[in-house]
This record gives sequence, structure tokens and C-alpha cells, in this order.
Amino acid sequence: MRPSPAEIVRTLVAGRLPALVHLARQAGPHQVRHATDPDGRVLLLVPVFSDLAAALAPPTGDTDVATVLDVLDLPPAAGAPPLGRAWISGWAERLDGDEARHAAIDFAATHPTGDLLDVGTRYHLHRFEVAEARWERADKVRRIHPEAYAEAEPDPLHPVEAQLLADLADHHAEQVAGFLRRHLTLPGADTPRVVRIDRYGLLVAHGRPGATRRTRLAFERPVADVAELSRLLHPMLCQRLAA
Repeated sequence: MRPSPAEIVRTLVAGRLPALVHLARQAGPHQVRHATDPDGRVLLLVPVFSDLAAALAPPTGDTDVATVLDVLDLPPAAGAPPLGRAWISGWAERLDGDEARHAAIDFAATHPTGDLLDVGTRYHLHRFEVAEARWERADKVRRIHPEAYAEAEPDPLHPVEAQLLADLADHHAEQVAGFLRRHLTLPGADTPRVVRIDRYGLLVAHGRPGATRRTRLAFERPVADVAELSRLLHPMLCQRLAA
């Protein structure tokens, strides 16, 4: 098992990675703080007095602006392959009143910041439905149906993936390498290591320098959170159980 393209896009645009927005008929792109609500709609937190706020002001007679969110994955560790790039298109509209307050709660669930307390004064929230989603990786672009995108869930491990990898490398490298050598039937001189973790499994790098290979190890079931991952990895980290 592995994440579907729709799940990867939902994970990338969830709000924990840096993002840019491109706006119709405007110079740019602009850096933006963003998040997504439970339905996958994109929320933009915009300073009232900024170039981005001016660019998001709709033309006379309109209420929204054509917007593209651009999010590039940042590999969590050296040697880890990136997940690619997500492009999300829609028409952004400024929120006010109760809509803005509810959206601020959704934003805080993913990206808590004290600036949300100033929504309506120093900041505005803009939101757009996803009209088009694309996933770009290795110079190939795949379109994701908006319904598939909306139904997918962000990977719960992605926000802490870098910390998980660092913990395995810094505190459990010997146990992990031994377990992987036995599981993958690798020679003793090989030092395999985990380079990516998601709810469906581990991506392992192994082989000689300059001839590195990657092998995916799937979990028996998708994990729901870090606690469940810890229970699943316990045999790998406990030498007695691994033996």
C-alpha cells in the first residue's frame, strides 16, 4: 500500500509547508500562509496592508479572484526523495463575520498562530473551493479530480516525519539497520536506513554509495497517528523481539 495521488496532494497543501499563490492578471507570485479546512478548501491568511491583499481585491462587480496555490515538498532528511509539487486552483473570496471566525478555527487546527486573533482587523482570511488539482513529480503532471481530492485525507505523520526520521537515525540506527538487513536479506556490509515514513509504510535506502536503491516496506494497515506507529515499529526497535 502507498498514498494515492489525491492523498499526496491533500498532504502537501494541508498548511505545514511554505506556499506561493499566483493570481490572475497580477504580478507575482506571492508568499502566503495557508491551511485547509476539513473539506479541503484552501484558506489564506493575508495581512490587510500588503501587496497580496491588494492583489486579492476582486475587480469591480466581482466577488472573487482566480487563484493558484503552489506547494513544493521539502524532503525531511538527506537522501529522502521529495513527494513533488501540488498546484491547486480556484476562486478566492474574502470571508467576513461568522464565516471568518469559523474559518479561523479551521486554520488554527492545522497552523495555529496568534495572528488569527486579529482576523478582521490586521488580517483577513480568504477561502477558495478547489476547482482543479494537479500533482507534479519527476517532470510529469497528473490531474486529480476535485472530488477525489476532497475525499482524501492528509497523512497524519507528515507534520512530524522529519522528527521521526531523526529519532530513528540518532537513537535507533543499529536496531533499525539490523532489522532491515534481516527483513530485506541484505549483506552485513549494507547499512539500510529509513528515508521516508507515511501512514502506509517506510521507504528504505540501501546499497553502495553511488548505487543506492530504494525499497518500500508496507505496513499491514494504515496507521492513524504517531502512537499507533510507535506500537507498529516496536519490534524493529526492540532487539529481543526483532531477533
